[in-house]
Amino acid sequence: MADPQRARGWNIVWRILRPFLIFACACLLVVGILVTAWDFLYENYIMPPDPNDSTPVEFVVERGSSVSTIARELKEADLVRNKGVFQYLSEFIGKGHQLKAGTYTLSRDMTIPEIIDVLSAGDGGTDVMNFTIVEGLTVEEIGQSLVDQGVFESADRFLEICRTGEGIAEDYPFIQDVVDANDEGRAYVLEGYLYPDTYEIYVGSSEETVIGRMLDRMNVIYGVAYRTRAEELGMDMDEVITLASMIEREGKADSFDKVSAVFHNRLDAGMALGSDVTVQYALGVRRLVLTQEELAVDSAYNTYQHTGLPVGAICNPGNAAIEAALYPDSDYVEEGYLYFVLTDPETGELAFTKTLEEHDAIVEEYRPLWEAYDQASEQGTNE
Repeated sequence: MADPQRARGWNIVWRILRPFLIFACACLLVVGILVTAWDFLYENYIMPPDPNDSTPVEFVVERGSSVSTIARELKEADLVRNKGVFQYLSEFIGKGHQLKAGTYTLSRDMTIPEIIDVLSAGDGGTDVMNFTIVEGLTVEEIGQSLVDQGVFESADRFLEICRTGEGIAEDYPFIQDVVDANDEGRAYVLEGYLYPDTYEIYVGSSEETVIGRMLDRMNVIYGVAYRTRAEELGMDMDEVITLASMIEREGKADSFDKVSAVFHNRLDAGMALGSDVTVQYALGVRRLVLTQEELAVDSAYNTYQHTGLPVGAICNPGNAAIEAALYPDSDYVEEGYLYFVLTDPETGELAFTKTLEEHDAIVEEYRPLWEAYDQASEQGTNE
């Protein structure tokens, strides 16, 4: 007969060991899945096209080529397995704007980081320049800024490409979506997507190249995490960028999430957003005080006359505004704030309220300050 005490001892040992064994098996299973997934990704997207082929391949980067163009040409030359991985990785490691024109000797056994290092080192034979775009500028203001910074002699072709997306949209699915939507009344297809940052380009770069640099950067900024969050909110990318552009123009960085909460609350309640900055965009003015006639302008951007978001973005927002559009202040959302009012035109300070009565009282208090600010701005412009 079996020894009962010995049997009980084994049972105790088994009860102690069983959770650890289960955990160990689970860890092994997870590790196995991760290794399998990594092997699949590496072999199909990251690994050199032919690790055993060191045959020299001449590869030419034309002057003015964007990251997306270089990535596509590398894929066509069978020097990378996936153009998207090359484009994303070059931007992620901060070398997307440093890929230089020239003729290079590459091979199909080179890794993506090795190719990026070669292309970013360049041959030193091409002059480069930097330009900077600040947050909150419209497409037209960016065009003028690029002329002022010596990037272009005229903004005409830049603005035409931004208006239609022609020659650009096919390389950027998020722009193609805007083109396909064909929203009536939209001023510029690319409004909202020209990411504000400092860029390095070759002197004499084409409008397509300059635009491509900014769109490449936006494509990296608006990554998987933002897309996932947008889906949770039931929004697409264009809606997020449009909302972010309003937030950018209405507030300042430390109040972006609160402004976003007000807009989200009004959208959820089916209320008109009633945002002056959208009317300012439609009219092409920056005045704080708008007349009743101006507030009634017939425009797809007029959020007093139309509920929901305007037809498109009204400026090109930075990352802080985009993040705020996706992550509004949870306390302000829960507490039901529906209004905000500018209290200091110089600093952008805002006052937030829950009721129309509170809102109207603050408007009456600060309207004289807005009128004085508009008058001073107009005099400064005319001098």
